[in-house]
Amino acid sequence: MNAARLIINQWRPDGWGLVSLLAASLPLSALLGLVWLATRPEASVWAHLWANVLPQQTGTTLWLMLGVGTLSAFIGTLSAWIVTFYPIKWRRLIGWALLLPLAMPTYLMAYSYGDFLDQAGPLYAVWTGFLPAAAYPDFRSLGGAVILLSLALYPYVYISARTAFVQQSAVMIEAGRTLGLSPFACFRQIGLPLARPAVFVGVALVLMETMNDIGAVEFLGVNTLTLGVYDTWVVRGNLAGAAQLALTLLGFMALLLVLERSQRGQSAHYQRTGRRRSLPDFHTTPMLRALMTGFCLVPIGLGFVLPVLLLLAHAQGASWPKGLSAAMFNSVALASIAALCAAALGLVLAFAARNGTTARRALTRLAALGYAVPGTVLALGIMTALAFLAELSLGIIVLSGSATALVIAYVVRFLSLSFGTLEAGYTQIAPGLDMAARSLGAGLNATLARVHMPLLRAPLATATLLVFVDVMKELPATLILRPFDFDTLATNVYTFASLGQMEDAALPALIILAVGLVPVMLGIGVVESLRRR
Repeated sequence: MNAARLIINQWRPDGWGLVSLLAASLPLSALLGLVWLATRPEASVWAHLWANVLPQQTGTTLWLMLGVGTLSAFIGTLSAWIVTFYPIKWRRLIGWALLLPLAMPTYLMAYSYGDFLDQAGPLYAVWTGFLPAAAYPDFRSLGGAVILLSLALYPYVYISARTAFVQQSAVMIEAGRTLGLSPFACFRQIGLPLARPAVFVGVALVLMETMNDIGAVEFLGVNTLTLGVYDTWVVRGNLAGAAQLALTLLGFMALLLVLERSQRGQSAHYQRTGRRRSLPDFHTTPMLRALMTGFCLVPIGLGFVLPVLLLLAHAQGASWPKGLSAAMFNSVALASIAALCAAALGLVLAFAARNGTTARRALTRLAALGYAVPGTVLALGIMTALAFLAELSLGIIVLSGSATALVIAYVVRFLSLSFGTLEAGYTQIAPGLDMAARSLGAGLNATLARVHMPLLRAPLATATLLVFVDVMKELPATLILRPFDFDTLATNVYTFASLGQMEDAALPALIILAVGLVPVMLGIGVVESLRRR
């Protein structure tokens, strides 16, 4: 009886509990709509998909994930170790510049490299002047996609590994050196094992972004499951087949999420070990230091500097493209509305998680799972759920293919960014302040408004900014859910690049890139706080 009463009390609805339940229902309704669409009696296309589509697309997706995960882990982990432990030239500059590719969406990088690496481009002319034309590598291939996505996504691994290396104990490194371990042996036997959970968290984020990508893989001709969902739905008009492919993709994502969560817990455990003093520098020969500097400069140059220069070259002399002003207004309006909604909902969830029961905290975690769902899958589920509600005649005017549906998709997908930022902000507010406010007669609402809100101004602004920037760059969900004749900057770039009009695509691409630099500047602040010199 006591246990039953406890459960009832935990699930007793109040204002905060209802908001948490509503937020959790958003991603759940999308996933349930997807399952309903894929399991209808008339959706009997699974046999055809299994025989003709899934083997090839699944194999391509797995090889792409394996390649991108491995190369990103290699670049991110090794560059983080070098910057942390070796006195290389331009160390401070390189330390934050390694984050710059985060500002470059993968589809922008693919489009910027397209003309440069094609057989009609300048690199091919230089190649054929010294080497046979038959040996020229094919940029539009699985290998090209692996290299390109790795150059764009390795910063996820870099910042996770850098944080883990900085927080390791200097005593352990010095003990290893005292016992005769070389710098490489210290990396292999001490640094890397302790940083492994954090590295895996970064790799998991890389793989999630890889599975969400649609613009780059389509441009490079790599037929992944994500592209298969879009083509099956939009090109072939087979909604049931798209839903079944989406469930397959969602299975991969669920496995990644479980592994990422388990490793994140281990990473937090190792980070709590802390450090007693500054980490030692490993001194080596000038030649090796120069090679290390070159190794760190290559991903910066290929992942950010060269694509920006190529986009600037395309934009030089280009006129203002038709429809760019409307696309810019649409992007800013959608991003502003979605960012404000996500920030407000994230604040409510973070406050409910701080003051709620175990059940309410579980609901807040469930509401923040949208980021793990690829944009194409989320868009398909939201469209199905909204269509189902419209059929029930519940008086809901929200329809798929509307700006409102886009805002819902953005909020569901990026709510975890807002919630995570504000939850981290709450860790800096001592619980004693809540108790003091309650002892003075303030209720939950008054405590939030008069105590928490003033102290959460910076995290709230950061959460709003992060969601704003990510919405500006979002392509897959926008392509699927946008209204007819409605463009954003991302879809504008996609349309022009698909038609081979890179001069028209360059200017909106540079605007997206400029906006994307804002959260990178925040990340640079994190790297600067990690510096010990």
